[in-house]
Amino acid sequence: MRRALMLGGCTALLCVWGSVNAQVWEALPTVAPAPADNPTTVAKVELGKMLFHDPRFSETGTVSCASCHNVMEGGDDHRPTSVGVHGVLGGRNAPTVYNAAFLSSQFWDGRAATLEDQAKGPITNPVEMGMKDLPAAMARIRAIPGYAPYFTAAFGPGEVLNIDNAAKAIAAYERTLITPNSPYDRFVRGDKSALNAQQLRGMQLFAETGCGSCHQGAIFAGPALAAGTPFLQKFPVVATSPLVAQYDLARDLGRAASTGKPEEEHLWRVPTLRNLTYTAPYMHNGAVKSLAEAVRVMASTQLARDLTPGQATDLATFLESLAGEFPQQTMPRLPPTPGDLLM
Repeated sequence: MRRALMLGGCTALLCVWGSVNAQVWEALPTVAPAPADNPTTVAKVELGKMLFHDPRFSETGTVSCASCHNVMEGGDDHRPTSVGVHGVLGGRNAPTVYNAAFLSSQFWDGRAATLEDQAKGPITNPVEMGMKDLPAAMARIRAIPGYAPYFTAAFGPGEVLNIDNAAKAIAAYERTLITPNSPYDRFVRGDKSALNAQQLRGMQLFAETGCGSCHQGAIFAGPALAAGTPFLQKFPVVATSPLVAQYDLARDLGRAASTGKPEEEHLWRVPTLRNLTYTAPYMHNGAVKSLAEAVRVMASTQLARDLTPGQATDLATFLESLAGEFPQQTMPRLPPTPGDLLM
């Protein structure tokens, strides 16, 4: 659903709909799109949920997808950077898995085109799950007899216990992790009582300050693009902002760290602003602890604007209204581990 809401000059609930020059505000869809080669089914979601929570996909048998993306809360791990196998710290803050299905690319630098591609990456990352390679990871899963019926139910008979199907199942599960019907969504759909006066001030300031130039669309992460086309922006833009040094924001080269291209230094996929209440600390390095401070950092480093404490609070309060309704989660029952399966 797309509706244009003109906030400039409006007060309290007296906002005017329909201006073509206004910020476009979109409510979050309740169903995530799925690729043609991986339609979402109940059997795939069930299998994917199991694999998402299974630490046996890691070298030490101690780290699962859920270790860094806790779906029982905000879909992240609340650490500045995540802890992988052998207690090794990763280099970046774990992004939330909630609503990731609406992104056109995955990871902070957008290097994975789809959820299916992303699901394979951490398994062999030496500081995440640490498996030698993907065949070794799937050999371990195949050695657990209890998984076979779930793969068959999801993908049919035959040699279906493979990494592509495992990734498809995990992606299918992740496409159910949607948080619609936030106060903001209800407001955009016509319930003018859904936001209070402070949230409306923050909403107006969001538009006037220019936050929407990057944080667009239903998940506030950029325009709708074809799968595999990352919406990248430079960060930080204002290198002279004192907050760049204070929070060490320029050390990580962003997309260039994976591509090796100098022209992609400090390019990042624009992150979603939904459910920020649940995903502190903030920034790619997890250096900023509060939402109001994160707003102040972004205004300074991206827009060369110094916000007053009141403005930062109003903006943060509006962003809090983007927290939606989380789907109910129950922990899966995993197949038993054979006694001769070494980890």
